[in-house]
Amino acid sequence: MDVTTTFRVKQASLKSSPLWTHLIAGGVAGAISRTCTAPADRIKIYLQVQTKKTSFMESVRHLIRDGGVLSMWRGNGINVLKITPESAIKFAVYDESKRFLRGDESRSLTMGERFVCGALAGNVSQTFLYPMDVLKTRLALVKTGQYSGVIHMIKHMFEQEGIRSFYRGYNAFAVGIMLYCGIDLAVYETAKHAYLGYKEAENTLKPLVILSCCTLSSTIGQLSTYPLALLSSRLQAKTVFRDEVPSKNFIDKNMVLLLWRIRQKEGITAWYRGLLPNFMKSVPCVCITYIVYEYMISLLGYSMI
Repeated sequence: MDVTTTFRVKQASLKSSPLWTHLIAGGVAGAISRTCTAPADRIKIYLQVQTKKTSFMESVRHLIRDGGVLSMWRGNGINVLKITPESAIKFAVYDESKRFLRGDESRSLTMGERFVCGALAGNVSQTFLYPMDVLKTRLALVKTGQYSGVIHMIKHMFEQEGIRSFYRGYNAFAVGIMLYCGIDLAVYETAKHAYLGYKEAENTLKPLVILSCCTLSSTIGQLSTYPLALLSSRLQAKTVFRDEVPSKNFIDKNMVLLLWRIRQKEGITAWYRGLLPNFMKSVPCVCITYIVYEYMISLLGYSMI
């Protein structure tokens, strides 16, 4: 995509784009962004579940030594299958929520209203697709050859752990994703509209503007919610690192106490273990997602308002 490409923003129109535009735009954007950042995602997950301090480069060498360079994309297929409906649902719910709050008024929403819409969109989009996130995490952590394929791993999880294993860590994840999506979408749109208000003569967004807005929104969202994301990853990986996490009853029921236990055992810096590769993955991922999404929506004749 040429850096001079611009995306039309129809501020005068409050016409919501239909569901099929979200499916296409969100699916394409999600698939491209997640595939580009899959290696950083796998490193982040690996670092999150470690209870001993491990450097970034040590983790990279271990993962490549275990399965080769292509193993850095392990679990990306499930991730791509998950992100397509997830993006469609998230943007559709976000758009419908904004329209509901506006009612018949042609007005801009407040940042708080955008946060509520984003939090709702994040929660709805993740609830039904959470098992795929668990599978992605497990695939990113298993040793090469441990399972013959995804079906084998699913059968093993079901037989050994039951149906609840596919929703392990959901509470921490749900709280984290609601806060993250609320912050990310609210800050992004607020910054975008603030720019357009400052540049009153412009009705288009250049990629650099989108890049700046989503970098700001993603950074604030990640710093605010990362401990919950780390906790969720540890709970999802429980049976992979059985000797490194507390008992079943403890980890399933109390997020606050578990975070406190991690702090006592490993120090408060453990809450942000894997933050560097997370930023290496999340910020580019969000930026690619929004740029491709805005571009696709513009091609289809609509805008994210």
